[in-house]
Amino acid sequence: MSIITIERKVLEKNDELARKNRELFARQKNFVINLVSSPGSGKTSLLEATLAKVKQRASVAVIEGDVQTDLDAQRVAKLDVPVVQIVTNGGCHLEAKLVHDALQSLDLSAVDLLVIENVGNLVCPANYDLGEALKVVVLSVTEGDDKPLKYPTMFRNASVVIVNKVDLLPYVNSNVETLKQNALSINPNLTVFEVSCRTGQGLDAWCDWLIEHSARKG
Repeated sequence: MSIITIERKVLEKNDELARKNRELFARQKNFVINLVSSPGSGKTSLLEATLAKVKQRASVAVIEGDVQTDLDAQRVAKLDVPVVQIVTNGGCHLEAKLVHDALQSLDLSAVDLLVIENVGNLVCPANYDLGEALKVVVLSVTEGDDKPLKYPTMFRNASVVIVNKVDLLPYVNSNVETLKQNALSINPNLTVFEVSCRTGQGLDAWCDWLIEHSARKG
């Protein structure tokens, strides 16, 4: 019982800090997404492709979360987008306090769209609100079409699912329609995009959706 009590207190403290982050984003008129996935889904490659398309249409900034190294932040910085790296030193998810601290290095008044790339994990990040407007789950076809059924909490808490690496469908034992049906069986309100960073398939639809929602200022 003590473990449950401690976990509840931790989440309550995180939710309070997330509320303050959300209030800050509202004041600054930032649209904020929390980009989540398993390791190897192509999340950072998708982020790079997305930034290349949307940075001419909106002012964008990125917070990168990773267990070790700033390699992903280096990749994003090459696109001339403001980026702050959070290294969790083994932590499996970002927390609202880490995001709040990272925000001190960004001029939010100049940001329309803020992308928080979370640590690669579909378990812990599902329960931690960062103050974002919504969660976007990136799921590659190489992971199998049953992933939503194995990690239902993440898909239940998400608003968007991006099915990535669809160019590999001929080479993997995965059915994209089954994957989508599994995700929608958990959360019928999900918006789903099918994307390939290599061929560009689906990127315009995803980026148009993102710009449209960014223009609404959260």
